[in-house]
Amino acid sequence: MPTAKIDGVNLFYERTGIIGEPLVLVHGSWTDHHNWDAVVPALSQTFRVLSYDRRGHGRSERALGQGLVRQDMADLAELITQLDLAPAHIVGHSFGGSVVLRLAVEQPELFRSLIVHEPPLLDLLADDPTTSSLYSLDKETVRRIHEVAEDLERGDLVGAAHRFVDTVAFGPGAWEHLPPSVQQSFIRNAPPFLDQVRDPDAFAIDLARLARFPHPMLLTQGDHSPPFLPPIMAKLRAAMPRAEARTLTGAGHTPQVSHPTEYAELITAFIRDQAGSR
Repeated sequence: MPTAKIDGVNLFYERTGIIGEPLVLVHGSWTDHHNWDAVVPALSQTFRVLSYDRRGHGRSERALGQGLVRQDMADLAELITQLDLAPAHIVGHSFGGSVVLRLAVEQPELFRSLIVHEPPLLDLLADDPTTSSLYSLDKETVRRIHEVAEDLERGDLVGAAHRFVDTVAFGPGAWEHLPPSVQQSFIRNAPPFLDQVRDPDAFAIDLARLARFPHPMLLTQGDHSPPFLPPIMAKLRAAMPRAEARTLTGAGHTPQVSHPTEYAELITAFIRDQAGSR
């Protein structure tokens, strides 16, 4: 089982593909590297693909104490360095996208290009009069998230996963329709979500510094995603006018699962086109 020792924590990773430039996949919350399984076969035809379990997820170890987004950033940077992948194309989904964007601010030299799908950077909505009303209207979602956190504090992983799926992510009754393997993935990867809720920096980004990112960037979103995400993507596009933006028709928050062929083709085409323009 390949692992890398980073800051005292063993991180599990998988490498697929033997040709092409390095492509690193960073998963979001409540899941692990298997969230990319449907796109890895296509991507590994063109790239040397690295997928890994963020600390506390999947087969990676969980450190004692409060987990922080900065630890995820440091883990990603060190993993890329240890495996001699820099500069790499780096793809982040959801909270993994937040990790990738924050690393782009701090260490842009690690990147060839950057692709993110719907990072939940909620702090971008809080202080803008054009979006603060949406942020306020979403208080019910915030309340539900804190109820999930309370379940986790009590050690009720099953209850937390069930509540998150039914009241935050998908809607009433969705949990019962998930395959058992997916339910188990939610339960197994539940604990780090409490760290995110407690971390004051987890949902923030410095747009002014991000605007200085010197490499190609692709911002993707679905047209069936939760309503608080499009305004976040709009703010990222405004801050990064040179970034490309694409909307996946019929997709929501997880195109790597729901639309794997289209999403893999989009990633491949973007990187190929950028290489042609260099």
